[in-house]
Amino acid sequence: MSGIHSTGVRAALFTAPLLLGLLGTAAAPAGAVGSHTSHPDKSLTCRGKGVDPDALVRHRTEIVINAPLRTVWKLQTDVERWPSWQTPVETVERLDHGPFRKGSAFRWTTPIPPNPSTPATSLDITSTVQQIKRNSCIRWTGPAIGEGLRIEGVHVWNFIKVRGGVRVSTEETHTGAQVEADVPTATKLLREGLEAWLRDLKSAAEARAHNRPH
Repeated sequence: MSGIHSTGVRAALFTAPLLLGLLGTAAAPAGAVGSHTSHPDKSLTCRGKGVDPDALVRHRTEIVINAPLRTVWKLQTDVERWPSWQTPVETVERLDHGPFRKGSAFRWTTPIPPNPSTPATSLDITSTVQQIKRNSCIRWTGPAIGEGLRIEGVHVWNFIKVRGGVRVSTEETHTGAQVEADVPTATKLLREGLEAWLRDLKSAAEARAHNRPH
């Protein structure tokens, strides 16, 4: 596989975003995903740390979820159950035990479908929690590796109680030769992946809160 040469590889890669966070300022309407500029004036942080300030590929977005904060937090931090509500996530393995905390690490995979240039393969992502504050924020970092492809990601999440539920904001940056070779496309696909993640989180959290299947 030759990394950025394949649209299929890029699309599959960014369908399952890796790592970062955002600090929203105004609540989006319930049910809507609110995107921000790719290079916002102020990035999201967790315990004072944010995304890679020098990354060319970045995006942040947010959504309001009509569910208790504890429900949203549990879904997001129970990483081994991600495949039950995130279609693009194929497998997840915790690399440590106990509560989700600073230093926790997990390895997860997402399939990359076949395309004219390469056969079907899988993207392998290892994420490590660098900062965390319960029911408030998470920041994790780590590489995403595929055949002929390596991306370093930083992902920040903020969770804030608002009228109508919880505003979840997220921001992520990617660095690496393959994504930096086509920044507009990489940014577009990152945006689509993050927004899909938020929609899935909203669907799962609201279903659990209201005891309906998702």
